[in-house]
Amino acid sequence: MAGAPQTPPEGRYGRSADARADRRLKAVGAVLGAAALGFVAWSAVDATAGSKASGELIRYQVVSDHEVQVHIEVRKKTDVDAICTLRSLAADKSEAGIRDVRIDEPKTRVDTVVSIRTATRGANAELVGCKAADER
Repeated sequence: MAGAPQTPPEGRYGRSADARADRRLKAVGAVLGAAALGFVAWSAVDATAGSKASGELIRYQVVSDHEVQVHIEVRKKTDVDAICTLRSLAADKSEAGIRDVRIDEPKTRVDTVVSIRTATRGANAELVGCKAADER
């Protein structure tokens, strides 16, 4: 079989004849993918960086039929006054009480215990949110 060709016909099997175009297409795809990933990361950071104050409910305790004590931790910039909204719900999920608390201590992290006066017995408490006082 000396007359049989040693290589398959060009373009019939395997990769295309223009491997450079394939590499260029892969490079463009990688650059566009990296740009899209960078945009998503920037959007996430920008969305969270806009808030000057945030808070977290640590615990709550129902003290009486007309009072719920709430322990919150507020994180803010030292030169920012924060206003946090707290709410207590009754057992039937109706609003028992609501209170806005101003945090004006010149610290970046403030732990405080606050009382919410309720019209009916509160079953729980929640931190609705915290904002900088100048955002309202």
